Amino acid sequence: MQVKICGITQAGQAQAIAHLGATALGFICVPASPRYVTMHQIGAIAAGLQADTETRHVERIGVFVDASADHIRQVVTQGHLSGIQLHGSEPPEMAQALKQAMPHIKVIKAFRVRSPESLSAVERYDHHVDALLLDAFAPQAHGGTGQTLDWTTLGSFQPESPWFLAGGLTPANIAQALHHLHPDGIDLSSGVEQAPGQKDLRKVTQLFRNLAAIRAL
Repeated sequence: MQVKICGITQAGQAQAIAHLGATALGFICVPASPRYVTMHQIGAIAAGLQADTETRHVERIGVFVDASADHIRQVVTQGHLSGIQLHGSEPPEMAQALKQAMPHIKVIKAFRVRSPESLSAVERYDHHVDALLLDAFAPQAHGGTGQTLDWTTLGSFQPESPWFLAGGLTPANIAQALHHLHPDGIDLSSGVEQAPGQKDLRKVTQLFRNLAAIRAL
């Protein structure tokens, strides 16, 4: 299972979390976010990851909300990103255009799920992206709120694309979430933090211990 830890802001924490077992690290490219990092900060963190033989293959995902395609391409280049996550109202055509312009870049489309009906929009993107991500809906923010997604709304969710489960996941509830659902990956941010952008490595360590225990069952 893929494990993405999002909202990374510090090089040391990025290295530590990658060594603990994360398959992807997320960087918030939204200036209004308390977890925002500039393209130059991302580039410096990416350089450290790529210089380490044990972490060079960890995916580096930039998270954008309704940014222009030109801006996204600039951040990808300057930040040495290996993927992007579209977390706003970007249409399928934009996702497809970005994939065509940057075929080596992984494209993830995130959805904030308010109700089962919200999932109907997913089908429009299924063949235009590399993966989907389902997050909890919060009117005041696009992610990282700590609000838990209602897993019962996803009981029949079976997209053709790989998908990530997000929304209020923590080391304490990950076993329950994976008992109900079988995503291809999970995405955590506030659930492994001391404060926005400040990860709690003890919580991250506990997360991977709990995941190992689940796999051993």
